[in-house]
Amino acid sequence: MAVKPLEDRILVKPIEPESRTESGLYLPEGSKEKPITGKVVALGPGKLLDNGNRASLSVKKGDTVVYSKYAGSEVEIKGDKHLILRETELLGVLEG
Repeated sequence: MAVKPLEDRILVKPIEPESRTESGLYLPEGSKEKPITGKVVALGPGKLLDNGNRASLSVKKGDTVVYSKYAGSEVEIKGDKHLILRETELLGVLEG
């Protein structure tokens, strides 16, 4: 099953945080925070403007993005958790 986002929506696969601290201690499942970074998997065509054109999105497939903890809607695709976010819910793109 493939998901094609609509309008200015973006499909993101969250990147799970490390399960171990820098000193080597393993964290229990309950203490892990919700992921706030992810990889862009698919993009919608862009928001439809009043003049009939589409606004281009500022991210591209493969970008690593940062979003707020409770942004978007969770969906499960082939057993993996994904988020569908609006472009305005993204906080930034990680570079480097």
